[in-house]
Order: sequence, then C-alpha cells, then structure tokens
Amino acid sequence: MKRWGHMARVFTKLGKEITIAVKNGGPDVTGNPRLRALLAEARSEQMPKENIERAIKKATDKTLGDFKEIVYEGYGPHGIAYLVESATDNNTRTVANVRSYFTKCGGSLGTSGSVAFMFDHKCVFRIKEDPAKPIDIEELELELIDFGAEEVFKQEVEDEDENVTVEICIYGDYTAYGAIQKYIEENGYDLISGGFERIPNVDLKEVTPEQRATLDKLTGLLEDDEDVTNVYTTLKPAEE
Repeated sequence: MKRWGHMARVFTKLGKEITIAVKNGGPDVTGNPRLRALLAEARSEQMPKENIERAIKKATDKTLGDFKEIVYEGYGPHGIAYLVESATDNNTRTVANVRSYFTKCGGSLGTSGSVAFMFDHKCVFRIKEDPAKPIDIEELELELIDFGAEEVFKQEVEDEDENVTVEICIYGDYTAYGAIQKYIEENGYDLISGGFERIPNVDLKEVTPEQRATLDKLTGLLEDDEDVTNVYTTLKPAEE
C-alpha cells in the first residue's frame, strides 16, 4: 500500500508539472526542454501513457481548468520555516487548505518573501550510469562547470525490489537549467529526471522527538494535499 501511495503522489505531481510545461512551452518536445525532462522522469517512474496524454490534454483543453504554480511561505511550530510549492486551478481553495494545516499544527501562513530568502532555488538533474561504462565524475564536473553546474556527485539508489543502481546528480543555479540539460542530451547521457529544488541556505534546526512529531504531522498534511507538489523546511533531518 505504501508503494501504491508513493506512485499515486508521484503521478499526480508529474501530471501537473507536465500540464504546466506544455502550457508554458507547447506540446512539441523538440522545442520544450522542460517537457522532455519530465517525460524522461515519467518513464523512469513507469507512469502510464494514458496519464501522460491526459496531462498534455489538460494544457490545451480550456474546459479542464487553468493550472498555475504558486508558492506559499510560512512558519511551522518551533520556528521551522516552510516553503510550499503547488500547482492549482483554484488558488482560493488551495490557500485555505494550506492555511488550515498550519493553524491546526500551531504554525502560521506568512506573506510572500517571508521565508523564501532562506532557500536557494537550484536545478537538479539525475542521469543513469551504465555499469559497463563508468563515468569519470571529476572529468564530468569540469565539463559541466562551464554550463553552470555547481555540484556533481554519484549516489547509489535502491528501488522497491532492492535493486541498486548508480546515478549521477548534478546541481546548478536555477538559471542554468537549459544549458545543463542541453549538455546532457547532446553528449548522450541517459537522463532520469530534470527539475528544481529549494535548498536551505541557513543552519537547519534541531528539535526534540515530541516537537518533530508535530512538525511531521504538518509536513504530512501538506504533502497529502492534491494541490501541493513540494514541501521544503529548515528542519534538520532525523538521524537514522
């Protein structure tokens, strides 16, 4: 059930991002690099073809609503900053829901700019490494620096069936997205995903287990909302 829940959330998020990408750049993947990256991610997540087609149709069908990307900012309990990204066709509904989650957990929704400065907006790409052709990470990083990359590293990823694969993660400034993606595609790398993240630029806060339980509840409420696509905080991750 946990696996199906994860898949449902991922498919919903990807569907909305595909719709917005088509709205912004058109349905032709040749001229829409953001759409190409999202379709690569959809394939890696085994998203059904009909879901992808439905998301593309939403961008051109005026009767199906107009999705917009909106960022909400606020503070959870214990002084933890929250930045919440959403894709919604009804901002009145979404902001009411988001505000209720903050209030229920002892936090408060803030105004635009109240916490955004605590996060750096980065682009991030994941490419697959072929075990038969290992990638020289230092050489790749030297190449990518000229295209705006700031950090390149390898990581091992374990799937639901405990199969381990090696991925290359590439982080760069938000504005370097197009240049980095172009390099990846032109050099024949196997793109898994390409998107954006908000990275805290302040010291992450530690909390007690009891405080973390309340914060986890707020995060869970936000992540379970169908309009929310990403939740970022200044909470220090729990030690495993």
